[in-house]
Amino acid sequence: MSDASTIDSAGPAAAGTRPVPTANADVMHIPGEDGLPWFGMAREFLTDPRGMSRRMRDTYGPVFRTRFIGQRTVSLSGVEGLELVLLDREKNFSSEQGWDHTIGRFFRRGLMLLDFDEHRFHRRIMQAAFKRDALEHYMASMDEVVERSLTHWRDSDDFRFYPAVKQLTLDNAAVAFLGIALGSEADRLNTAFIDSVAASIALIRIPIPGLGYWRGLKGRELLQDFFRTQIPERRKSQGQDMFTRLCHATDDEGRRFSDDDIVDHMIFLMMAAHDTLTSSLTTAAYGLAAHPEWQQRLRAEAAVTGDGPLAYDQLDALPQTEWVFNEALRMWGPVPFVPRRTQREFEFQGVRIPANVQVGVSPDAAHYDPEIWTDPERFDPERFSPERAEHKRHLFAYCPYGGGAHKCIGMHFALILAKVMLRRLVMQFDIALPDGRSHAMQHLPIPKPKDGLPLILTPRG
Repeated sequence: MSDASTIDSAGPAAAGTRPVPTANADVMHIPGEDGLPWFGMAREFLTDPRGMSRRMRDTYGPVFRTRFIGQRTVSLSGVEGLELVLLDREKNFSSEQGWDHTIGRFFRRGLMLLDFDEHRFHRRIMQAAFKRDALEHYMASMDEVVERSLTHWRDSDDFRFYPAVKQLTLDNAAVAFLGIALGSEADRLNTAFIDSVAASIALIRIPIPGLGYWRGLKGRELLQDFFRTQIPERRKSQGQDMFTRLCHATDDEGRRFSDDDIVDHMIFLMMAAHDTLTSSLTTAAYGLAAHPEWQQRLRAEAAVTGDGPLAYDQLDALPQTEWVFNEALRMWGPVPFVPRRTQREFEFQGVRIPANVQVGVSPDAAHYDPEIWTDPERFDPERFSPERAEHKRHLFAYCPYGGGAHKCIGMHFALILAKVMLRRLVMQFDIALPDGRSHAMQHLPIPKPKDGLPLILTPRG
């Protein structure tokens, strides 16, 4: 299939109906466990995926097999597995087929679900929406959204950080990515994203009305309709928001995205800018609340930037804020597992891995490797300082944004919002945890605190 047909047609590939073959089950020579019929190890995985992964590594070594919802996966542990799969120098690992089993029907043909030449082609066009001038434009509205949100937080009697920052990230994504305030549509869109993400781990994967998988498909339909109806007007306008930029973006030969492409990319980008950022900012806030000395450090750092909105050229003046956000991503990254599907047979750590096999690698395993990180269970942002630089001990020691060709295209956008939001947060509030509060997490599909993370916010000044 040519690049031109992908961009200009609304045929099977553009519509997201390309068939994905069933994964090869010929992995029984690899040590591991199958668990229950069909459900496999779903209960342990959904309850404590990180704990299960550690147990399997300790029991079976760096290469092991598991089964979840009828499909076996071979896990390749450690930084070596991450380097092999994410750099993918031999083009042997399909991201589209890897993710298809979980999110393929809900976020189909988002940038993360494209492969090889097609992925490179789409990414090259999309890159225009993430260049400096675009980021500066998005940043111009960030401080206003954050300031307005934090004003509302002062009035809450039972403040829960997770739902509050989820509304903030949705409002910010709407302004930066869509160029509009969502108003009454916000709740519908938020629910659609929640349902689509939650459906990725539904145990019953047929669309029975009322169940999670069905709600996810309905959420996808709502999001498709929302974006598709606006495209004709966006193609005529000259707005600087991401949606309009994608409607006008072209490659060197003048080819542009089809309507289907724009819909697919916007659904995926809004999810990433909304759900994954909500998770990351929540864990950063927890780290600050549990370690108030870091609030003081960030507050002193923020004072240098003044009281007004943060300017783009001031971002580098907040290195410790970046360390805190990085440490939150290291300890509680929003994507702890990355799936792929092999295209050809290969060998890893002396184990033969057949073609057409589902494989998985874990940034989380690298992020807690005691051979790389000093006391990895401890919240210690200084490990990212130039003096220690533990994250540079291996190319994939720290990879919350993935790596290689599929490294997150929005990583700079995420860091900008983190700096804008955390700066305002420590400037305006002292942050504390209620007595006896522990960090109980729901790990999947995207990590979040089970109780919404109640915080005590004491206004400053």
